[in-house]
Amino acid sequence: MTNVESLTILITGATDGLGEAVAGGLAARGATILLHGRDPSKGQRVMQRIRETSGNAKVSYFNADLSSLAEVRSLAAAVQEGTDRLDVLINNAGLGAGPDPAWRETSHDGVELRFAVNYLSHYLLTRSLLPLVRLTAERTGEARILNVSSVAQQPIDFENVMLEREYDGMRAYSQSKLALIMFAFDLAEELAGSGVTANAMHPASLMDTKMVREWFGAPRTTVQEGARYLERLAVDPEVKGMSGKYFEQGRPTRANDQAYDATARRRLRELSERLVARAR
Repeated sequence: MTNVESLTILITGATDGLGEAVAGGLAARGATILLHGRDPSKGQRVMQRIRETSGNAKVSYFNADLSSLAEVRSLAAAVQEGTDRLDVLINNAGLGAGPDPAWRETSHDGVELRFAVNYLSHYLLTRSLLPLVRLTAERTGEARILNVSSVAQQPIDFENVMLEREYDGMRAYSQSKLALIMFAFDLAEELAGSGVTANAMHPASLMDTKMVREWFGAPRTTVQEGARYLERLAVDPEVKGMSGKYFEQGRPTRANDQAYDATARRRLRELSERLVARAR
């Protein structure tokens, strides 16, 4: 992707933290940026700030609460109505473990909240936007899907996916992040030869974000460090054609073993399809 100014990039969770940093960096390079957030007032402020600091007016805002699959569908429809191309989809929005690790929450659709927001919403959003992403790749030669995961990934217990027994917020977060990797690997196989690549990545450990401050206290790295690696995977030509990989920052590495288990990925895919169908 040599001409960043021609790209249209959607970033979920783009009104603070890593998402906002990446949106600002890519806007400064001239890309058309589609920001997603769940607070309309904040979203408009961030949009305006990025326009002013980057000197790029091609920044727009889309609102959706990712804990509602109906709103995810509306978000996908609004994006499809607002643009005829989508070169890069960055699935970044997410919830941390929460202030009380024993407090189990559910989404609007009755799904364990971290599984719903961190993974299932992005599963549905990506599936809904895939025709537009594929069409872009047909026209331009490539398009990219990036799932922002975490080194904290943990295997999914398919007998207790919703963690109705022995709930722990950190486990909920960690299994949702592995689910994103498994989804990226599935997409890479499905889209092989189409020009669309799909990867997952861990941007940096304990960045200075609200999520980290809430759970761990003092951060260890900056948001800018993680943003640098995510921007590279999003647009740099050196990673063109790389697909089905998990990166820790800029380095391809091995994810949790479950991500390579075809049976586990099939079970996750079938569960995801049941959950999104149930919420229609």
